[in-house]
Amino acid sequence: MPQPEGLLYSKEHEWAKFDGDVATVGITDYAQNSLGDIVYVELPRVGSAVAQFASIGVVESVKAVSDLFSPVGGEVVEDNATLEADPAAVNRDPYGAGWLYKVKVSDLAQRGLLMSAADYDAMVAATGT
Repeated sequence: MPQPEGLLYSKEHEWAKFDGDVATVGITDYAQNSLGDIVYVELPRVGSAVAQFASIGVVESVKAVSDLFSPVGGEVVEDNATLEADPAAVNRDPYGAGWLYKVKVSDLAQRGLLMSAADYDAMVAATGT
């Protein structure tokens, strides 16, 4: 499945949508599909600092527990509180209602370390991961 344009992607299967210096972060459709039914999401706390590509939480599914890695670094300014009661929103709508958190990005040059939709699709097709 081709990824939505206008987002940037990490090799760990997270996406970031930039609106000025704030990035909304989620996991890709490929990631949620690989995990299966998501039953719990642990997100970074609002106000906490996250580093680009650092482990910042977990996603638990009926099949596995997987680390979440932040595609950008900065300060967490919002989390998707609805996921506490409805973690399956990540499965149903990973690029919409299933977003995870928002970060005030510390350095917009970090975007250069992320992939375009076409590059992410090529990575997934080439490696299967």
